[in-house]
Formats: sequence, C-alpha cells, structure tokens
Amino acid sequence: MPRVVHFEIHAGDPDRAIRSYEKCFGWTFQKWDGPMPYWLITTGPNDQPGINGGLVSRRGEIDGQAVIAYVCTIGVDSLDASIATVEENGGTVALPKMPIPGMGWLAYYKDTEGNIFGMMQPDPNAK
Repeated sequence: MPRVVHFEIHAGDPDRAIRSYEKCFGWTFQKWDGPMPYWLITTGPNDQPGINGGLVSRRGEIDGQAVIAYVCTIGVDSLDASIATVEENGGTVALPKMPIPGMGWLAYYKDTEGNIFGMMQPDPNAK
C-alpha cells in the first residue's frame, strides 16, 4: 500500500520560513545539492514516528493558483501506472511528471476535491 513518505513546504521567502521552523520546532534544514533551490528538512530522529520533508521556493504569487499549503508526497512503485489510476478516478494534473535528478520521478496531481498531492517513484538514474 503506498504511503506518505515526504512533505513539502512552498515558501515565498525560504530564508524567513527556515528561520521560523527552526525556532518554532527545532527542525534542521540542509540545502540540497541539486539543479534547483531546495532544502531537506529533518523533523526528528529516524527511530521515532514521523516523516521528513523539503522546502522549495513557491512558484508564483499567492493568487489562487500558487501552492500555499504543505504538499504530501506518496511513494509509488510506478509513477506512470499511478498517474493512469489517478486520472481514471477523477484526479487532474497539477504539475506533469518530471525528473528529480538522482532521486526519482515526481508528479503533482489534484484529487477530486482540488487538493494537491505528489507521487514519487524512486529512480537514482532519473535525469
């Protein structure tokens, strides 16, 4: 059964958001060495319940179109098969399938209620 494996915070001012989450919750942030500005978030020890996440610069202004919430990402074995299943069941594309270099394949979809979620297929060869 696919599970939520990651969350993502979209921030208009990443530095401000990082300072806030560090102070409020003690989370740690590490800049990802990838092709886009991205920070990996550690929310606690791996031997305790919970998931870690990431922080990304918000794409667009807060205008009803930009993501202004945490996006949960579900780990899937086959992104293509999952996309087909989601679309067959009323989901619509929010951000098409794209590679996250060295990590895998990611797509954002809206569920039948308009909520955005991610699906990620691990693939260290993704480019």
